[in-house]
Amino acid sequence: MLEINFTKLTGAGNDFILIDKKLNQNLEIAPSLIKNLCDRRFGIGADGMLVISDVDDIDFEMEYYNSDGSTGMLCGNGARCIIKYADFTGRIKGAKTKFRFQSTLYSGEVLDENEIKFNLNPPTDIRKDITIEVLGKSFRAAFINTGAHHVVIDLDKQSFDEPELCDIEKFPVSKYGRAIRYSDQFAPLGTNVNFISKNGDEIKIRTYERGVEQETLACGTGSVASAIVSYINGHSILPISLRTKSSELLKVDFKNSNGEVFEDVTLSGQAKIVFEGRIKI
Repeated sequence: MLEINFTKLTGAGNDFILIDKKLNQNLEIAPSLIKNLCDRRFGIGADGMLVISDVDDIDFEMEYYNSDGSTGMLCGNGARCIIKYADFTGRIKGAKTKFRFQSTLYSGEVLDENEIKFNLNPPTDIRKDITIEVLGKSFRAAFINTGAHHVVIDLDKQSFDEPELCDIEKFPVSKYGRAIRYSDQFAPLGTNVNFISKNGDEIKIRTYERGVEQETLACGTGSVASAIVSYINGHSILPISLRTKSSELLKVDFKNSNGEVFEDVTLSGQAKIVFEGRIKI
């Protein structure tokens, strides 16, 4: 029987199982293990799994896996949670940290006990105005790569007769998010899908996450993508505050000089340790 030490963390409702290699030295991270641990009825339950390893040249190395065992894309809230854990375990000297994810260096900062900031690389592949047709509906949308692929659909800019399709609280995110995620338009990798609507000075956001294959309570890279698209569409108050499905707030900041390049991109918000434990497999 295999015994695994783990820590459960949440970033604005986006929840993760964290495996510390120092505490689980011979553990093989396999897709089947990830699926079992992330299962909300038969395992611990999480949107994804984080793995932290010690390295010589920087504070730590990060791995990330979706709850279905897949990997390959950056997770913004996962990065903030792993920074929180690295600070909790003494891996960070001072408030700022540098770490590696998939051969790329990233950085972040502990702002206070629960507020963590993550610094992202400039987004790429920005397509400001695309049309997506699924389930008999035509959506005006944008596409952006913030370390993960994201479609952003501003519900305020759609023209549907059905009231539920214009109200972000009632919008059937799973129905249309899944259809867009698996659309031939984004094959073979698929995409995450964000639905947003302006609410005063805030942006309300709901996200269907690829790899989790359902709506999550928050999405970090999706919030960054949505903030940048909102800025392009005229929401010029920086930093941009996004109210997630969990009702917690994420803040996105960046610099934009020529309208095309977004630099010094940051994602800030709550990241908390929920509990520690051991599970026997």
